[in-house]
Amino acid sequence: MDFRELIEKRQSTRKYSDRGVDRAQVARCLEAARLAPSACNSQPWHFVVVDDRQKIKEIGEAAASLGMNRFAADVPVIVAVVLEKMNFTAKVGSILKNKDYCMLDLGIAVEHFCLQATEDGLGTCIIGWFDEKRVARLLGVPKGKRIPLLVSLGYPDCEQRRKVRKTLEEISSWNTYGENAG
Repeated sequence: MDFRELIEKRQSTRKYSDRGVDRAQVARCLEAARLAPSACNSQPWHFVVVDDRQKIKEIGEAAASLGMNRFAADVPVIVAVVLEKMNFTAKVGSILKNKDYCMLDLGIAVEHFCLQATEDGLGTCIIGWFDEKRVARLLGVPKGKRIPLLVSLGYPDCEQRRKVRKTLEEISSWNTYGENAG
């Protein structure tokens, strides 16, 4: 599919079929994430792929609180995105410019992962609401490392939704912030 079709098709999937995901397909998504750009080529990420049903159930329980993410315990695959250290140059730049480059980098890599999944007929949902300490314990992630995001992955068992987005005029302007001068 072309890029426009791909970005129109990519959505947050919260209902998956029981069909398993082949590890080769997951590897394609990981490869797409691996190729993502990052500040000073720091690549501050590590992806923990979970396809063990019991671990998925436990991680899903860690993600389901206050009515959020109830679907997470029933997904075929969950990927925990672990934040790794930036290289020296990226870290210095992040401090000097007061910008969290590593989080921006993670977002880019995760979206690469999700776009590859979409191209391969898979659905994803980026999850930020979960008990991070519990998930870290379940996956053996060393203390001091963060898991900013989880990504669910599987074959969608839902319809493609119509995207509802703000207009270009609401989200952009030319040459100055504010009213769009056309």
